[in-house]
Amino acid sequence: MNEQSASPAAVRAARRATQGFFLLAGIGMSSWAPMVPFAKTRLGLDEAHLGLLLLCMGVGSVGAMPLAGFLSHRYGDRRVLVVAAPLLCIALPLLTIAPSQTMLGAALVLFGGSLGVVDVAMNAHAVDVERLHGRPIMSGFHGLFSLGGLLGSAGTAALLGAGAPLAACAVAVAILLLAVVATQGRSLLEIRHAAASSQRAGFALPSATTLLIGGLCLAVFLAEGAMLDWSAVFLRSARGLDISNAGLGYSVFSIAMATVRLLGDRITGALGPVRVVRFGGLVAATGFVLACALSWPATSLVGFGLVGLGAANIVPVLFSAAGRLPGTSAGIAIATVTALGYAGMLAGPAVIGFVARATSLPLALGGIAGLLAAVSASAAIVRR
Repeated sequence: MNEQSASPAAVRAARRATQGFFLLAGIGMSSWAPMVPFAKTRLGLDEAHLGLLLLCMGVGSVGAMPLAGFLSHRYGDRRVLVVAAPLLCIALPLLTIAPSQTMLGAALVLFGGSLGVVDVAMNAHAVDVERLHGRPIMSGFHGLFSLGGLLGSAGTAALLGAGAPLAACAVAVAILLLAVVATQGRSLLEIRHAAASSQRAGFALPSATTLLIGGLCLAVFLAEGAMLDWSAVFLRSARGLDISNAGLGYSVFSIAMATVRLLGDRITGALGPVRVVRFGGLVAATGFVLACALSWPATSLVGFGLVGLGAANIVPVLFSAAGRLPGTSAGIAIATVTALGYAGMLAGPAVIGFVARATSLPLALGGIAGLLAAVSASAAIVRR
C-alpha cells in the first residue's frame, strides 16, 4: 500500500489501531514497576545488583532498536508489530518466575528487546498515520501510552493488593495485551517507503544541535526510567510503604503525565514550545526535590505527581524540534534523539543503583533534579 491509496476509513481505523498499540506498550512496560520489589526480595538483591540486572532491559531494547528499524523498512511496521507484541506478552510472566539472577537477566533482555521493537515500529507507524490524517495527533498517541502506564501499574498493584499471586497478575496482563494485538493488528497500515536517497542519508552524521536535543531527551527519559524502575523500591525502602502499595508512586506519576499529555497539543499551542520545556523542567525538578528531601510518604507521592506534570510534554516538543531542524534530515535527527532518549531511560536506572549504593537512594534520585534544571535552562533550543 502507498500513502495515496489509503482511504479515509482505513486511516481512521489505523489511527484507532495505533492508539491501541500505544496503550498496549504503556500497560506492558508499567506492569513491571510493581513487580520490581518482588524480584528484589525473591532473589535477595541489593540496590547495585538490582541496578545491574535492570541494565539487561536496556541492553535488550538498545540492541533490538536497529534491528527494528531494518525490519520495519523491509517488512512494514504492521508485520513487525504483530510479531513483536506477542513476544512482549510472553516475556512479562517470565519476569515473575525467574528463579535466579541469570534467568531474570535473560527475561529482562527479552522484555526490553520486544518492548524496544514495539516502540520503534509503533512510532514509525504513528508518523505515517499523522501525515495521512492531516493534523497533529502525536501527543494523543503518547498520552495513551501514559494512560497505559497508569492502567498497568495501578491495575497490577490493585491485583497484588487483593492477594492475587504475582505470576497470575502477569498472565492476566499478557492475555489483555494479546487481545489488543488480535483485534487491532489487522487495521494497521502496511505502507512501503521506497526512497534510496533517504537510505543513503541514514549514513550521515547527526548535527551538533541534534545531539544537544538528544542529550536533553536523555535527561528527561532518565527521569521517566527512574520512576519506572525505582519509585516502588524508593517508597518501600525509604518511605516504609507496604510492598503491595509501593506501585502507587508510578501510578501517581502516570496519572499526571497522561492527563497533561492528552492535553498536550492545546498546552503547547497556548504556551509555545520554549515555555513548555522551561517550566516543565523546573516543575519536574521540583518534584524530585520534594519527593527526596521530605520523609513523609504523602509528599513523595505529590513530588512524583509533579515530575509527571512537568516532564509530560517535554519529549514531544523535543521530537518536534528535532524533526524541523534546517539542513538536517528529519529521519536522522529523530532516530538520534530516540536512541539517546532510550539510553537515558534504560541505562540510567542502573547508574542510579550504583549511586544509591555509594550514597543513598534519596540522594541518587534527588540528583536527577539537576539534570532537569539543565533541560529547563536549555529550552531556547526548541524555539520555532
